Amino acid sequence: MTIETTHVGSLPRGDALSALLIAKDKGEAYDPAAFEAAVEAAIADAIKHQRDAGVSIISDGELGKVGYSTYMQERLSGFGGHIDRKPAKDMAAHPALAKKLSAIMGSQEFTRASCIGEVKLVNLQPALDDIRRFKTALAADGSGTRAFMNAASPGLITAFQVNRYYPSHEAYLDALVTAMRPEYEAILDAGLDIQFDCPDLAMSAHTGYQDMSQDEFVKIAAANVEALNAATEGLPADRMRMHLCWGNYEGPHDHDIPLEAVIDVVLSARPNTVLFESANPCHEHEWTVWRDADIPDDKILAPGVIDTCSNYVEHPRLIAQRLQRFIDIVGQDRVIASTDCGFGTFAGYGKIDPEVTWKKLRNLRIGADLASA
Repeated sequence: MTIETTHVGSLPRGDALSALLIAKDKGEAYDPAAFEAAVEAAIADAIKHQRDAGVSIISDGELGKVGYSTYMQERLSGFGGHIDRKPAKDMAAHPALAKKLSAIMGSQEFTRASCIGEVKLVNLQPALDDIRRFKTALAADGSGTRAFMNAASPGLITAFQVNRYYPSHEAYLDALVTAMRPEYEAILDAGLDIQFDCPDLAMSAHTGYQDMSQDEFVKIAAANVEALNAATEGLPADRMRMHLCWGNYEGPHDHDIPLEAVIDVVLSARPNTVLFESANPCHEHEWTVWRDADIPDDKILAPGVIDTCSNYVEHPRLIAQRLQRFIDIVGQDRVIASTDCGFGTFAGYGKIDPEVTWKKLRNLRIGADLASA
């Protein structure tokens, strides 16, 4: 059996498309026809690159979205204003490093709204447009490749769109469960798998919830997973995946919450496939946490075996060695080779050269083949 390969979802958008996405996000004038043409062309190109690189389970690259964590502001009511984000706990002591990284990676120019009113679904059309573009491009490609689309989990939305309206975190989550469910259903009804992005289960411990104790944060994470399970109740778990993340940036990461503190919460989520960072030098050692965990028989592990913060192209043998650790834990048929995070989490922001992205994904395929053999 050949090990499948995939990635976390986002792919490089290019300068022209990024400019259109940022203008649209800020409510500035833009040409809708030019936007539509640019997104369609970018998705078609991304599909070709993924297929040529041998990726088994592909995505639309999130190319029609300004970012993975704020796109729902045009779909849901209750969001407004802009708040500057507190520096991550590991970066707060290193302002010079933050300045250097900003010069290399670009700035995060998207709108950071707060929840200031009742959250309801008011416009599902952007989600349907994302699905239409992707399905059209897949049909034109004709490869029949398995495909997935990203969606924000309820907990992710609470982490980026800070609550300024609801009486509690749980009340905010309850509203998001109802508001986001139609998007989840639409993706699955279209025949696509769905990936829930869940940095709220790890990264948020040293970003939005950095003033909490570890125990307090784990309770927040547990509430977020409970909300995700409620939002996906009755939906097929074998077509759902979730991504655990400590932040896609080249910082010290010396305040990251350890995997062992949240793994039981992560494994209680409904999605069968779990994608997680395992090439990150602060978390590669945590393969032993997975080894020692009580992993349900229906769970599929998709470790990140290539880094998305460095332009080093990992050697296929290193990729195979990293995969072997997880094959030894759950067996080859329950391992998918993946990436640590996305290659273009926000428009206009990212360090990885687009051509290096495809080189990394090609080596991911070669390394997975070595591990399979």
